[in-house]
Parts: sequence; C-alpha cells; structure tokens
Amino acid sequence: MRSSQHTPASFRDPSGFLFTRDGILYRQVNQVYQADYDLLMQSGLYERLLKSKKIIPHQEVDCPPAVPEIAYRVLQPERVEFISYPYEWSFSQLKDAALLTLSIQKTALEYGLSLKDASAYNIQFRNGRPLLIDTLSFAKYREGEPWAAYRQFCQHFLAPLALMAWTDARLSQWLRISIDGVPLELASRLLPLRTRIQPGLMIHIHLHASAQKRYAGQAEAAQKETGSRRMDKAALAALVDNLSGAVSRLRWEPKGTEWGDYYDSTNYTQAAFEHKRELIRSFLEQAGPRQVWDLGANTGAFSRIAAGMGILTVASDVDEAAVEKNYREVKKAKEKNLLPLVIDLTNPSPAIGWGNRERDSFLGRGPADLVMALALVHHLAISNNVPLPDLAAFFASLGEWLIIEFVPKEDSQVQRLLASRADIFPTYTREGFEAAFGEVFSLEEAVPIRESRRTLYLMKKR
Repeated sequence: MRSSQHTPASFRDPSGFLFTRDGILYRQVNQVYQADYDLLMQSGLYERLLKSKKIIPHQEVDCPPAVPEIAYRVLQPERVEFISYPYEWSFSQLKDAALLTLSIQKTALEYGLSLKDASAYNIQFRNGRPLLIDTLSFAKYREGEPWAAYRQFCQHFLAPLALMAWTDARLSQWLRISIDGVPLELASRLLPLRTRIQPGLMIHIHLHASAQKRYAGQAEAAQKETGSRRMDKAALAALVDNLSGAVSRLRWEPKGTEWGDYYDSTNYTQAAFEHKRELIRSFLEQAGPRQVWDLGANTGAFSRIAAGMGILTVASDVDEAAVEKNYREVKKAKEKNLLPLVIDLTNPSPAIGWGNRERDSFLGRGPADLVMALALVHHLAISNNVPLPDLAAFFASLGEWLIIEFVPKEDSQVQRLLASRADIFPTYTREGFEAAFGEVFSLEEAVPIRESRRTLYLMKKR
C-alpha cells in the first residue's frame, strides 16, 4: 500500500483526521462518527451550507483509509491553497469568521445538528470570504443539552475581538501565545470597566469568566451560571442570536498608525506610481507564478496586480490598520485571489502547538513561486539592522522569483529613517545591494522607476 502521512494539525478529534497520500489531501471519517456523518449528509445541511459557500466541498472516494480498522469513509476535500491562522487575521477577518461560525450553528439547529466545537482554526479564507473546513464538526442535537462549543467560541472569537475593539488591536496576538484561545478571566481583567455595561460582553465574558473561576472543576455548576446552562432548542437559538449581536456590535476603525495611510504620504509621483505598476505586471508575466507573496504589502495596491491576473496572492504587512483596510477593500469589491494577513517579517508566525507541528510557521507554508518586496528593504536593513546578505538569503528561502525595489539613501523615505540614528550602513548602496543579492539570485532585469531614485529588479534564485 502507498504510504500515508498524518497531518500534524489533525489529531485531537476522535471523529476522524486528515492525511496525505501522493500529495493528495484526504479526510478519514472514523466509525465512531458514522451516525453523525450520515445525519449531516442525509439531513440536507451539508448541501445547504455548500450552496451558500459556507463549507469546503468534498467528495467521498474509493481510497484505502490510513487506519482501516477504525475507518468508516474516506473523503477528498477541496484543498485550501494557503492556510492562515486567527492570529494573522485583521479585526474584520476574525469578526467575519465568528459570524460565519454562529450562522452555521443556527442553521445546523434547523436540521437537528449542532457544532460540537467552534475552533477558529476550523475557518479558512478563500476567494475573499471565510468558510468552514472541518466537515466533522457537527453532532446530533439532543434536546436540553447546552452548546458544547460555547466556551470555545467565547475564547477563540468573542474575547479576542472584544480586546481588539476595546483595548488594542495588537492583542489579537494573544491567540499566537495561547492556541486554545484567550482565557476569559484574562480578557475580563484586560477589558475596560465600561464593557461591564455592555450586555453581551457582561454575560459572555465577565460573568462567564466569574463562573469559571467560582466553579473551577465543577462543569455542571458552571453551565448553570452562564449561557451554557441546559436549554431547549429555541433557547439555544436565542443564545446564538445573542452572541451574534455581541459580535456584530464590536467595532474597530483602522486609523492612527504610521502605515495605514502610507500611500497618502509616499514620495511617489503619479508617473512613478504608474511606471512601477507597469513594471510589476511585466515582471509577473515573465515569471508566470501560481502563488505570490507580497511582503510589506500595506493596503495591497500592488498585490492587486497579481491577484487581478488570477494569481493567488498573500498580501502581508505588520500594520493592523493597513491589513484591515486591505481586507475591507477585498470584501467591498468582492475580490478573489487576494488574502491579506498580519505578519511581522522581523518576527513571523512560528510553528506552535503540540510538538511545534500543530500550526505551521509562516515560512514553513512556503515556498511561494514569486515574492514581492516593494519599498521594504530599507526598513529591514536600516530600521532593523539586517545585513543585506542575510536579507538576500531570507528572500531566497521564500521563493524562486523575486521582485524587489531598492530605495537608496538619497530617497526621502530613507532620509527619514536615518534622521533619528547614526548612519552605520556603509554597504547600503545600489552596488552593495546588487553584490549581496547577486550571490544567491541572478539579476534578470533592473529598471529605474521614472521620476524617482528607486530601482525595481526581477531576480531568479540560482
């Protein structure tokens, strides 16, 4: 039999797991989940969610299971081209994922099912919208039982969203520290006092946290004290509506950051901007990539060139406001092929979870076919003291092709960086840049951008 590889992120659920064989992704449904799976498929719920593009499509296939002695079915789900994680999403991305989860839960109740978990990791973004990727998240609804996933929803969605909206958008990074979500007791302490008069937050975070603390180790008592007490289907649907209202009322406006309004203060003339766009399109046509990573993408002005050519484009930036604006534009224009993410290149998402293999590092999800680094090198080399040879090696590890912009010291943006520090960068010149990158890349093209001091390069890894 051909060898199978168990997907490291898929081991917690006894209902089934993901595995790959010959590069193809499969999901094994275990016998213990047979009744719930049959109910999902026969009730009409799967078809309804599929029609509304809320769940990943799959096919039942005649393929040998990875563990035959416990297998019931083997599914072949459509593969999500790029996996992202909640701590890499903007505020509105996490909010849309939360509302999708609640919408699916309310729909499931109509068909006699309920989500048995509400993990944010069960949601992925594809073609500009969230969808559920875990087909095995459903279980038969039993009258009177509380929502088993209530606490998980609050920790994975409501608490981080409330912290982002009421305290600081950067607190989304707590999800990177705690893979099981933000502890409600911590969220309750970090939120301002005025959130205690917000009915949804008062019930689902503050009182919920108090009940957890008061009845630690006494699950049944804690359930009676919070929104997860025993309830009939109508009451459970009302709980979902209440959570939806609490999430919907949360707001965060992307303003007050240095890079959120970058294009309003750039030193590009309109001619320079348009020439840069033309060059990028030409370079993309030459390289012919299937997947592009635009690093330091800001609000995605140049990412959209690749996405508009039908290329899956991951547009990452360290600035939460810039990524939020990018995602809002994706939604507004119903754009496809563009995935905005919050990534700090000086400290990118690491591999985390069990054995450091449950969630991949950002770099581990590569390589891309082509990387774009536009108006980025001077920030890394000067603001962060990364030597040019190290930058060249870093970019070479991420993709075969590179579109990169060199911004010399004479440029006003570099002068701004050097205004507050000593110039300790004697090799930061065009000649030094080309020498460092020429060690690992062949320089295919180098074109000065009109009406600027900048040069755009197309490079290919040696």
